[in-house]
Amino acid sequence: MAAQTMFEKIWDRHVLVGEEGELLLYVDRALIHEGSSHAFAALDRQQRKVARPQQIFAFTDHYVPTTGRDKGIEGIAIPEIRNMVIKQHANAAKHGIRLFGFDDPGQGILHIVPPEQGITQPGLVICGADSHTSTHGAFGCLAFGIGASEMMHVMSTQTIWQRKPRTLRIVVDGKTGFGVSSKDVILAIIAKIGVAGGVGHVIEYAGSTIAGMSMEARMTVCNMSIEGGARAGMVAPDDITFEYMEGRPYAPKGGAWHDAMTYWKMLPSDANAVFDREVALDATQIAPMVTWGTNPEQTLPVTGRIPDPESAVNDVQRSEYAAALDYMGLAAGTALADIAIDRVFIGSCTNSRIEDIRAAAEVAKLGRAKVPAWVVPGSQTVKAQAEREGLDKVLLAAGFEWREPGCSLCTAINGDQLQPGERCASTSNRNFRGRQGTGGRTHLVSPAMAAAAALTGRLTDVRDLMKSH
Repeated sequence: MAAQTMFEKIWDRHVLVGEEGELLLYVDRALIHEGSSHAFAALDRQQRKVARPQQIFAFTDHYVPTTGRDKGIEGIAIPEIRNMVIKQHANAAKHGIRLFGFDDPGQGILHIVPPEQGITQPGLVICGADSHTSTHGAFGCLAFGIGASEMMHVMSTQTIWQRKPRTLRIVVDGKTGFGVSSKDVILAIIAKIGVAGGVGHVIEYAGSTIAGMSMEARMTVCNMSIEGGARAGMVAPDDITFEYMEGRPYAPKGGAWHDAMTYWKMLPSDANAVFDREVALDATQIAPMVTWGTNPEQTLPVTGRIPDPESAVNDVQRSEYAAALDYMGLAAGTALADIAIDRVFIGSCTNSRIEDIRAAAEVAKLGRAKVPAWVVPGSQTVKAQAEREGLDKVLLAAGFEWREPGCSLCTAINGDQLQPGERCASTSNRNFRGRQGTGGRTHLVSPAMAAAAALTGRLTDVRDLMKSH
């Protein structure tokens, strides 16, 4: 047989039938949230049932408030949101779907909970009702977001029609420097390839830097594949993957575990597999990164200065730069480290895992927050572990706010949002206009960089802060 990429091995295993360029794929898992009510409504209109409810998992995350949860669902202040959560619970019960709901001890974000529960596994095709479903590809599976009509199709047939994407391998080699995290790596990748660099492709991340990352770090990288325009992101499963997964609630047990391992170890791309495109980065040259504009491509090392639109490579980029500076209220030539911020957000499906909370707490203990700073764990499981480790106490002592799990300020659709003109150092994944609130200005950074910004009230090179202590 010809050499295959990991993507091709998984894709071929899941193709059921082809028709005019589109192929029908079998779907192993589907992940939904409160906003998936449209898919259920479509099922009801067509008088259909969920075909395989044991392969559908629901999560209360996008709209759930991150404060005042002690009052229960009825305590949700906004009626529309309260009704969405109530409807989600009713739909899950009606169709026999496992719901990590409002009061569940495993409640959390749909890209945080499945990995920690063992629902996410190598070799699967996973569809989610959210673009950042690419996160799950960190386990060596094909995971991508879909819309409500597609989700209705998946729930009723356990299949989906797709066109086969091309492949892009991004190789990152070398040891990252002091104060540089996986968030900095993926921001550097997007700065290099651009927000459209991965369009039409599935990215496989490879190289010594990726191989040396924890599962939490790999999930951060794969999470933002969509910000580089890709359909999905993937990392080959290895011993780090298997160690993370073993013993988790939904992971195979006993003989089934050994059978699964046999298959999983066959998944990595063959040594002589051919990719449609390849890109290489030197990790030793990556510094802590900060976005300055209104898309993740507009990123620079924290030591940099706001670019002059006149330095742009063409008229389109010049116009984009000028528009971004106007919206962000920034002047060309300003040092990133001189930009004052109004608040800090540490959370989202990109950076709300235990490793992220630890990184933030390590910096937070060096001082006290000068601006409002929220820390929103990605799940009740992460929250409980952080509290067992005393991280909440470290953060609270430094003046940070410790909140309940949810998407929170990343989505600005649940009452947690920036006010017009407010500038936020955020560990989330999108710095689009109005993403965190109408008129809000977002600078994407790592958890350590966000904590550093909280302590100084401005964008700050975390390396300087840590070296000074």
